[in-house]
Amino acid sequence: MSKVQSVKPNKDKPVRPVINESGIEIKTLYTADDVIASGGIDASLPGELPFTRGIHSEMYRRRPWTMRQYTGFANAAETNERFHYLIANGQTGLNVAFDLATQCGYDSDAPEAYGEVGRVGMAVDSLRDFEIAFDGIDLENITVSLTINGTAAILIAMFLAMAEKRGYDVAKLRGTAQNDILKEFIGRGTWIFPVDASVKLVTDTIEYCAHHAPKYSPVSVCGYHIRESGATPAEEIGYAFAIAKAYTDRALSRGLDIDEFAGRLSFNLNIYGNLFEQVAKFRAARRHWAKIIADEYHAKKPDSGWLRMIAGGGGFGLTIEQPENNIMRGAYYALVAALSGAQTMALCCYDEAYTIPTPKAQRISLRTMQLLIEEIGLCDTVDPLGGSYYIETLTNQMEDKIVETMKWVDDQGGVIKAVSEGIIQAKVSSHAYARQKDLESGKIRKVGVNCYVEEEKEDLKVELHPYDQAGAEKQIASLQKLRAERNAAEVERCLKALRADAQANRNVMPALVAAVKAYATVGEMTNVLVDVYGRYQEPIRF
Repeated sequence: MSKVQSVKPNKDKPVRPVINESGIEIKTLYTADDVIASGGIDASLPGELPFTRGIHSEMYRRRPWTMRQYTGFANAAETNERFHYLIANGQTGLNVAFDLATQCGYDSDAPEAYGEVGRVGMAVDSLRDFEIAFDGIDLENITVSLTINGTAAILIAMFLAMAEKRGYDVAKLRGTAQNDILKEFIGRGTWIFPVDASVKLVTDTIEYCAHHAPKYSPVSVCGYHIRESGATPAEEIGYAFAIAKAYTDRALSRGLDIDEFAGRLSFNLNIYGNLFEQVAKFRAARRHWAKIIADEYHAKKPDSGWLRMIAGGGGFGLTIEQPENNIMRGAYYALVAALSGAQTMALCCYDEAYTIPTPKAQRISLRTMQLLIEEIGLCDTVDPLGGSYYIETLTNQMEDKIVETMKWVDDQGGVIKAVSEGIIQAKVSSHAYARQKDLESGKIRKVGVNCYVEEEKEDLKVELHPYDQAGAEKQIASLQKLRAERNAAEVERCLKALRADAQANRNVMPALVAAVKAYATVGEMTNVLVDVYGRYQEPIRF
């Protein structure tokens, strides 16, 4: 029998340094000494402050994560069909996409909406569209997340009015609106009103829900989009927490108690990149948010400090090249979310680099999450990476980086000032540019993009979703029919009341709910608020 000759490592050859995206140098080996040097291990149990290991004591043993695929396209009727398809395939929550016209406050027949009606999400003009979209959906057992920002106050009013009309007790209704307008100024761009007026509207929704819909989450603070725009993982959390504190401070200035609303704040956070950095990021974020709520805001309820999060597979991590690789990427993103203790997953689909996800692609993503539950053992025990020398050290280091980012924001005069002046936008854009240069140079390796590239061009094997002009015309016709049938005098009365409340700097949510019930349109209500608040002009920094 031949012997295999061992090869001794060349100790004269230096080991290349590894530095993660957040700027932390990764050692070749970690020991207990590293954990101690970085701040020690958090000995708390899951469900105990500061929730490093999870906000619930039994986590997924008690209940698996909610599976909430992002979907919505064309009109309300077609979106309703897709909702029922996903629920029939095991989805346990809805995450609704809206078209750009709806997001930016235009009715479907507005000149600015041309070519965008129903293109990247569901077109919504009035309460009638919500009534159609959620027909047959059990709102007690299927919670709904509304991915909307600039017009979030209007869409929240629609959702609550629709639920009330169907006989649900709004005081018991659960659900979430994205409604994080500050991240729009940093990372997406579907803003409408100036920064301060926009934050005022977010605060209106927090105050209104605290009094009328206390189980509804009126804000989901979105580090996700800031990360997609170029921020590092640590910066993603640091900026998100600075934003969450700004909303919290405004709500407290209205006379609310921290325990009246903090437990209903939620977070939409991103996953792509190094698995261990992502897991440590979430553990550090959960711990630090609990410290903020307890130490800075003196909350009395432990659940006020819960980092309730939806973890989304980062679309920025997907590639047009070799799109089937995105199936594997999505599986690892789901694994990160499960290892990190996410309450909800919104897993990206392999074809999202091209188009609105097809039913087949969404089913693959759903099955990926279900495999983790049923076959792979991710629900068997809580915080399975807890106690790892590497993970515990990296968790401590990531928390330090998060704190460092938050201090930088404070040094700029706070997040509202930094966003208003374009300071954060400039920094995030600079990081995005540097990352793109590193991808082009090969310093950052991306499978199928700058390494393991196919020499021959592949045939496109992704089903595209072309723009439906006929569907847009149908939506416009429906809108015009609504205007002809509704009580025009009642709409006018409600819009005047909305204008008066906005001019008097009162909470506009009661007036919006009344206008929605009268079937005022998104564009009509937005125009009233624009007349009072004005439109945002983006600052340019060099």
